[in-house]
Amino acid sequence: MGSILAFPAAVLAYFARMGWVRSIALFVGGGFAFVLLYSMVGNAWTYFDSPPAPQAAEEFHKEHKHLALKSDGPFGKFDKAQLQRGLQVYTEVCSACHSLKLVSFRDLKDLGYNEAEIKAYAGSGKQWKIEVPSINPETGEATTRKALPSDNFPGPFPNETAARAANNNALPPDLSLITKSREGGAAYVYSLLTGYQNQPAELLKKFPDAKTPANLHYNPYFANLNLAMPPPLSTDGQVTYADGTKASVDQMAKDVSAFLVWTAEPNLERRHAAGFWVTIFLLFASVLAYLAYRQVWHDAKRQVVVTGALDPTNQAKTRKAKAKAGVAG
Repeated sequence: MGSILAFPAAVLAYFARMGWVRSIALFVGGGFAFVLLYSMVGNAWTYFDSPPAPQAAEEFHKEHKHLALKSDGPFGKFDKAQLQRGLQVYTEVCSACHSLKLVSFRDLKDLGYNEAEIKAYAGSGKQWKIEVPSINPETGEATTRKALPSDNFPGPFPNETAARAANNNALPPDLSLITKSREGGAAYVYSLLTGYQNQPAELLKKFPDAKTPANLHYNPYFANLNLAMPPPLSTDGQVTYADGTKASVDQMAKDVSAFLVWTAEPNLERRHAAGFWVTIFLLFASVLAYLAYRQVWHDAKRQVVVTGALDPTNQAKTRKAKAKAGVAG
C-alpha cells in the first residue's frame, strides 16, 4: 500500500519543487505533444494501411517539352521577326477567345512597327477586327469604336458571363502574363498547343472511368489531362506568314509562345543589358577594393592595447597598494 501511494506523493513533491505554474504549463505542453504525436502516427498508419488509389492525371501527365528561344538565358534577345509572326498567330487564331488586356497597341513599336503601321493595325479593321467598348456621346448608349494606338488590346467578350456562355462554361484565360503564371512558361504554352492527341488505350484500360468527357479534349500536358479548349492550331498553313516562313503547326506554336514571352516581359532585353553592366561594375569595384586593401592595410600590423587588470600601470598600483596594506602577493 505504501509503494502505491509513494508515486503520487513523489509527483506532487516534484511539482511543488518546480512551482505549480510551471508544472501545469509542463503538463499542458506534454498533453499537446502527445496529441500531435498520436495524430501523426495515426495518419501515417492509415496512409500505409490504406494508400490512396492511383489517379490517371498523376500517371499520364507529361512534363512540358523542351523549347529553345533566342530570348532564353542571361544574354537572350528577342527575335523581332518571330515576335511579328507570333502576333499574327495571336491576331488570326487566339484573339477569338483570349484577351491580351495588359498590352497596349503602341507597345508594338518594340516589335519593329512604326507609328503608321501600328495605327493601321489597330484601327483599320483589316488586321485587328475587335472594336473597343465606348459610349455614344450623343445618346449615352453603349457602343464600340475603332481601336487607337493608345488603347489596350480589347477582349473578345464583353464580360465573364458572355465568355463562359460561348465556351461551354469554361473561361478562356487572359494571355498577357500566361508565360509567367504557368510553370514552364513558354515551353508550357508550346507543349499545350502541340500536345493534343487521342486518349491512349493503356489509360482507358487501366482507368476505365477516366474517359474524356464530352466537350473536352485530351492533352497530356494539361494538369488534369482534359482541356476545354479545342486544338487552336489544327492544320499547317492555318495562317500565311508575310515573310514567307512555312506556317506548320509546330512553327506557329513556337512563334506565338515567343510572342507571349514578350507580352509578359517586354523589358526583358533592357533588364538583361542592365544586369550585364551591373555585374561588370561589381567585378571592377571588387578588384579596386582588393587593390586598396593591398596598398593601405596589407602591411599594417595589429596592435593590441592592454587595459584593465593586465595594464602594467594598473598592476604596479595594485602591488603598491597591497604592500602598503601588508597583504602578501
